[in-house]
Amino acid sequence: MAELDLTGGMDDARGDIADLLGKEERKILTTGNAEIDKKIADGLPLGSLTLIEGENDTGKSVLTQQFMWGSMHNNLRVDLFSTELTTKSFLTQMESMSLDISDFFAWGYIRLFHCHLVEFKWTPDAMNDILERIITHVKFSNTDVAIIDSLTIFTEYTTNEAVLTFLTQAKNICDQGKTILITMHSYAFTDEVLTRVRSICDAHLLLMRKLMGDKYVMVLEVVKVRGARKTTGNLVSFEVHPGYGMKIIPVSVAKV
Repeated sequence: MAELDLTGGMDDARGDIADLLGKEERKILTTGNAEIDKKIADGLPLGSLTLIEGENDTGKSVLTQQFMWGSMHNNLRVDLFSTELTTKSFLTQMESMSLDISDFFAWGYIRLFHCHLVEFKWTPDAMNDILERIITHVKFSNTDVAIIDSLTIFTEYTTNEAVLTFLTQAKNICDQGKTILITMHSYAFTDEVLTRVRSICDAHLLLMRKLMGDKYVMVLEVVKVRGARKTTGNLVSFEVHPGYGMKIIPVSVAKV
């Protein structure tokens, strides 16, 4: 596991295996699942800043893991900054969805930076420092895709202005060609700040849980995807099945 070094360093030693896997024209970040991609305009344009928003247990992390799977099969390097997952839990989760990325992880094509450190003192200054280190790493590393899962914990210890500055810096990095996905709980901000957060992002995917008959399913609303090469779908209903992953279910949902 790669670790976020609070003293100033990042482990940048990683071999470039793109030559081993072969290169191809890459313009879209896909999930690796054709059914899901159809609903989000065939995927997210590379060089975009995407907000994946939702409440607890709505599938935010699962969706980012699908994008990681698609990235691996399009020769894209991924850095995941997680406030929850350890190396073991991350690899186990991916394998449980039949998304075995252990070889890619071993080769260094995926790096995990665990941001929730044991016995770490959470203070506004420390949070600001970590946000600055993340954005600096993404800017200067050789990663193609950066995923921050999730931004919520930072909003609890820092100011709205600091988070908005972080997002603006992330957007500037995306304008230079890198792709960034950020997950966040809807309750993290007031409506006014949340509106500003959404407006900064190029793509906005909203995840919800809906009661369908006698069971709950996940619903993905594709709110916007700037620069999409196809019209986006509106609502996508899915379940997460062990051993299969995300499975689209043919349920018609009326938008409230």
